[in-house]
Amino acid sequence: MPAKVLAFPFFRGPASFFQANGARGEVLLTQVVFSSWGRNIVDNRQGGEPKDVAFRLPVAYDGTQPLAAFMGWDGLIVFDPNVDIPAMAAEYMRRIQDLYCCAKCTPGKKGTRILTDLLASVLEGTASETDLEIVPDLADFMVNCKCTLCQSATVPVLDAVKHFRADFVARLTSGKKPESSFRYVHKYTAPCQDKCPAHIDIPGYIEAIKDYRFDESLATVRENMPLPSVCGRVCPHPCETACRRKNVDEPISIMVLKRSASDHEWQHKHQPPMRPKPRKDKSVAVVGAGPAGLTAAYYLALEGYPVTIYEALPDGYGGGMIAVGIPPYRMPRPLLQRDIDIISAMGVEIIYNTRVGKDISVAELRQKYDAVFLAPGAHRSKPMGVEGEDKGYKGFLKGGIDFLREAYMGQPTGMGKKVVVVGGGNTAIDCVRVALREGAEESILVYRRTRKEMPADVWEVDGADEEGVKFEFLVLPNKVLADESGQVTGVECVRMALGEPDASGRRRPEVVPGSEFVIECDTVIPAIGQDPDLSFIPPDLGIDITKWNTVVTRHVPMKDLAGKEMKDSMGNPLVRSLITDMDGVFAGGDAEIGPLTVVACVGSGHRAARVIQRYLEEGKVYLSDDDFMEDILTYLGVYDKNEKVQCLDSASREHQAEIHGPERASCGNYTEVELGFTESQAVQEAERCLRCYRMAMMAV
Repeated sequence: MPAKVLAFPFFRGPASFFQANGARGEVLLTQVVFSSWGRNIVDNRQGGEPKDVAFRLPVAYDGTQPLAAFMGWDGLIVFDPNVDIPAMAAEYMRRIQDLYCCAKCTPGKKGTRILTDLLASVLEGTASETDLEIVPDLADFMVNCKCTLCQSATVPVLDAVKHFRADFVARLTSGKKPESSFRYVHKYTAPCQDKCPAHIDIPGYIEAIKDYRFDESLATVRENMPLPSVCGRVCPHPCETACRRKNVDEPISIMVLKRSASDHEWQHKHQPPMRPKPRKDKSVAVVGAGPAGLTAAYYLALEGYPVTIYEALPDGYGGGMIAVGIPPYRMPRPLLQRDIDIISAMGVEIIYNTRVGKDISVAELRQKYDAVFLAPGAHRSKPMGVEGEDKGYKGFLKGGIDFLREAYMGQPTGMGKKVVVVGGGNTAIDCVRVALREGAEESILVYRRTRKEMPADVWEVDGADEEGVKFEFLVLPNKVLADESGQVTGVECVRMALGEPDASGRRRPEVVPGSEFVIECDTVIPAIGQDPDLSFIPPDLGIDITKWNTVVTRHVPMKDLAGKEMKDSMGNPLVRSLITDMDGVFAGGDAEIGPLTVVACVGSGHRAARVIQRYLEEGKVYLSDDDFMEDILTYLGVYDKNEKVQCLDSASREHQAEIHGPERASCGNYTEVELGFTESQAVQEAERCLRCYRMAMMAV
């Protein structure tokens, strides 16, 4: 079994890197030498009182190596005066031209080549100072590029030539190449790609659809996403919130285009082309056949590793929460099973009806396999915390997740005819809609804030409204009522009013005194949240559990230039390796940081696969440059909502066909509601994409 070797320090707690390593006190804020980022010039090279400026960038690139300079689509930032700016600009443009220029337009193909050659000749001392005058002209010429990659690449280069001209001239006249101790790390991305938790090459797969190359589109999706049928239907598509097209009119329908690529394959009876590498002699166990577990298994299997998934649900219910937490009218079961069958065909074995902790222990898995990935999902409902919920009343159901699971598996749910669901998320919406399909005569959603504050996706709420769900907003249950036989008869509630915003940014609901009233019902379903069930991890195993009932994994503590700990949108440490304190045991998805979306679990599973592969092949647990840059750019943010985007014509967003009307929610009707695009619609929608690629590069 490989020894535990860490390539750089990981920490489990919030202490700064410098304190943990005994350095002198807290890190001082990095002084910005020069910045043109955001078209705001800050030049502290001339002495005098320095201008303060801070960016959402790390002080140290990987927790150890100081960030010396950053070059990207919106300018140049220099922290270390010893950075050779001409050399960095030349390397930046070389990578743009050699690695990413698609050569599909003359301005990009010719412009990047000329710039690359020009900057190379500057470094060699064979250019003349007058040659530098070409750079602004080339920048103007490349505004006409087919996409934003090449035109945005001229921004930092032009800034470098303009504001560091003396450095360029010195290279031309001295003929001496300065020694450099810096290395360059880059990342190719797009605003939508950065916002996608799975970091799919979204402009790439959309471009392929535009050219009717649906197979190539799907191949691009599968580079980061092995569940395209699923995430083409039930993804909350955060990518669309960072689509530059919406700065012109409406965002691209990114999710439905992913579905179009996926549907094209099975509709035309094409076989997936992927083939795993030759089988390796080290094996991996995965706990849970949900999106994180399936994703990790898929990418490890492609690399040739035998993977076995242990799933507690019965055979035929692979997919975890997708299978038993998302209704078939949103995610048809045959298409989910097709995605799972494709993963199995890569060499992944799924053992159903096997509960880890009961039928086999984590310790036994670790002995049997070279690595273990814990991805059990979040299948335990949270209690409401109201009077009467612990009395065992008939009609008070355990939780929304349990109700959905029993309904999909054809088991008795205990539901009556008049149902009240408490909550405001997607699970609550699924519950009220499923209740109608399970025969409820009346389905009521109770939520303590307004419709505007609901965390559920807007289109899901609209769907429930269309199907006849009744809403009680600004209402909080405080007591479950029952008759003498113990049958639920109603819920006592109180009216709420919105006060000041709380920590989530939403206005805090406050009780309106004397506003108590009763909603009559025979069924109450709490759907206010869910947690992972980690009871299968014994306390003596050496795997720590947080107070939020999630698995502790190691992370690289990093601070930004303002001295703040770099965290994700959920407040978790940003740069995580997913390894636990038990050698060879990793954790991801819901079990690692709490309930996530399907696409976020996919992103977690993919990173786990990469880290586990390094562990198996090198005996080390570390994050790659690509991992670091992925997290750093997510923290910085690639999309600018205030950017003025030029576009010749406004074009309306395509909308997929749907089954409309309340009859779609009739008893037993789980027919898919959203029907996707026709191929012509998909191509027309793909043509709206602005192909917003850009590249960032750091000197460290």
